[in-house]
Amino acid sequence: MAAYRTIVVGTDGSPSSLTAVESAARLAAACGARLVIACAYAPLRGPVLDRAADVLGDEAYQVVGSAPAEDTLRAARERAVAAGATRIDQAAVQDDPVPGLVGVARDASADLIVIGNRGLRSLTGRLLGSVPSGVSRKARTDVLIVHTT
Repeated sequence: MAAYRTIVVGTDGSPSSLTAVESAARLAAACGARLVIACAYAPLRGPVLDRAADVLGDEAYQVVGSAPAEDTLRAARERAVAAGATRIDQAAVQDDPVPGLVGVARDASADLIVIGNRGLRSLTGRLLGSVPSGVSRKARTDVLIVHTT
């Protein structure tokens, strides 16, 4: 198998996702690959998002608005540089996390998506579906789910 050339990693700014960014950055450095850090965000707050946050509590970690997405990407980039990645692109996409991440990977011609395992074992993840399991089902490329929790 050839080394990965383009690696996409998703982040929402949570500690778990930043751990996934660091893992993806180390892998990108080892392979000499381009790293694309992606952040999906919701366009605005509203009654539906507020209600979801009330019901889901800590599991409702989501970036709302493009400015917070850009801040999240800047923080993730700093972690990636510290972990050794040198060729880094960033992508803020207004979408839900699963289709947003899969779309960024498709557009970047990625051969690997890296994501943290947060949500895989939670009650919310079991009931509503988790981002890691959704990405692994819908992606057309390799998916690495990093143990981050």
